Amino acid sequence: MNTLYLLLNLGSVSVPFLYSFHPRLQLHKRFLWIFISILLTMGVFIPWDVIFTMNGIWGFNDTYFLGLKLFSLPIEEWLFFICIPFACVFTHYALLLYFPNLKLNKAVTRAISIGLMSLLFILALVNYDKWYTVINFGLAIPLTILVYKYNTKLLQHFFLTFLVMLIPFFIVNGILTGSFIDNQVVWYNNAENLGIRMGTIPVEDTIYAYSMILCNLFLTEFFVKKFQK
Repeated sequence: MNTLYLLLNLGSVSVPFLYSFHPRLQLHKRFLWIFISILLTMGVFIPWDVIFTMNGIWGFNDTYFLGLKLFSLPIEEWLFFICIPFACVFTHYALLLYFPNLKLNKAVTRAISIGLMSLLFILALVNYDKWYTVINFGLAIPLTILVYKYNTKLLQHFFLTFLVMLIPFFIVNGILTGSFIDNQVVWYNNAENLGIRMGTIPVEDTIYAYSMILCNLFLTEFFVKKFQK
């Protein structure tokens, strides 16, 4: 089924896009800053993706793609970095609209931030020869420091909204890594990761999602506060 990845992308973004115009949410007023943030985040994740693909750290099963590629990446993979972040940004703000008190206090946020960064640092240090683990965890640490320093409030909300986002993440990423289908859409070289799977999903993918979504939200809020009246 060569349209599977494309359909996953479009299915993930379609409902969030339509409901962005809801009169209570009005996320469409932030579309410019969201898409600028997506493009800037792609500036980090796309080169990473290209390099890892070219070096066999992960790769793609052509059975599930239309066949169009740009810089070694299927066009569906490029769409992934647009559709999935947009859907997650929508989810974050929709949750805050309906659950405005979904927020950790500063002390708990600080403790989680320190605990998370310490764990990632230790795992990266011990597994210094595993490129996906090291690069992935190595990005999440300074990103967490940056967001904590300049927008602690975002982290207070995000640590909770991210838990909700993990539900559709496990469904979509589970399909991409081989759950519910005959083969994998995206395969991983286990010599370059911890080799720990949640179902079919490498555990590193949760931190990958964490960094990608948090980066998009941090940039979106930065631009909105700076430029949107």
